[in-house]
Amino acid sequence: MDLILWRHAETAVGAPDMARQLTARGEKQAEQVGTWLRARLPAQTRVLVSPARRALQTAAALTDEFEVVRDLSPDAAPAAVLAAAGWPEHEAAVLIVGHQPTLGLVASMLIAGEPMPWSIKKGAVWWISHRVRGDQPHVVLRAVMSPDLV
Repeated sequence: MDLILWRHAETAVGAPDMARQLTARGEKQAEQVGTWLRARLPAQTRVLVSPARRALQTAAALTDEFEVVRDLSPDAAPAAVLAAAGWPEHEAAVLIVGHQPTLGLVASMLIAGEPMPWSIKKGAVWWISHRVRGDQPHVVLRAVMSPDLV
């Protein structure tokens, strides 16, 4: 299984949390990373998105075919993210568009085996794979891409 964690792009401040929008820079970040992802995502990738406006705008830079999942709202529990994704049993790739600190906690749990306050930069993607070799499960960090590197 591939699990792609995409933090929403840069946002404006001041509005109620769920209504915050992307800035012009955030729109550019989302477009850049969306283009990078579009060239690499496997066919049949399931895209799950927080209902926060900034996450919806970020996902829209990639596709209009996504599912809004309330369990991915800001301050979601890492276990809720993994359950929504079906980690590690889901057959196809799953892309989550969400928030900090949740995505950093998910990444640390999968890669290091425990929740730690890892920071994922706004607009960045962490691509994590689960595979079984023989009878041994492995978690592999396949890619980390930041908008300023695209």
